[in-house]
Amino acid sequence: MSDGVETVATRRGLFGWMRRQKDRVEALAESPRAGWWLFVIAFMESSFFPIPPDVLLLPLAASAPRKSLRFAAICTAGSVIGAILGWVIGYAMYESVGRLILDFYHATDAVDVVLAKYRENAFAAIIVAGFTPIPYKAFTILAGVNATVALPMLLGASVIGRGARFFLLAGIVRLVGPSVKPWVDKYFDVLAIVFTVLLIGGFFVLKVLL
Repeated sequence: MSDGVETVATRRGLFGWMRRQKDRVEALAESPRAGWWLFVIAFMESSFFPIPPDVLLLPLAASAPRKSLRFAAICTAGSVIGAILGWVIGYAMYESVGRLILDFYHATDAVDVVLAKYRENAFAAIIVAGFTPIPYKAFTILAGVNATVALPMLLGASVIGRGARFFLLAGIVRLVGPSVKPWVDKYFDVLAIVFTVLLIGGFFVLKVLL
């Protein structure tokens, strides 16, 4: 944390894990391995992983602003390709795997809501889920249920929604330049909490407001 003070909360648990990964990817910022690490996180988050890739994209882009758009492209590619896994889980393994994932995130109550949104305008629903904190993984999994959404449509909408989100974040970092890194370092724990709150709030919105 700032001023060299590190609490138990930052050493342990979810936020401690986030900070360790932040330090790892920053150390690899000029190495190809950083891109692979970001790709893997973005890939997993699209179907089952709880941590949004923004948490790592932001400090990584701040460590190397001139590469920020490249990192955004990697993040987008990982997320969109990961959507294929989500679709496959919904199509072929919903009862055995997909339902367990949704149960874990307390999102089973939102199944009918998501499927209704797909019947209204699937393309727009996926773009919104990809860009906002609304849980993208719920949309990728349920897109595959009985092939509710064709895979090409899921991928096309995901490129728009996820790409807009990650490139916007990376673009801001590139615009601000290296001066953003001390700010990210100082407030990383706060940012991690904000991203987590947005994630939880996204599930609430999905269940209650949509």
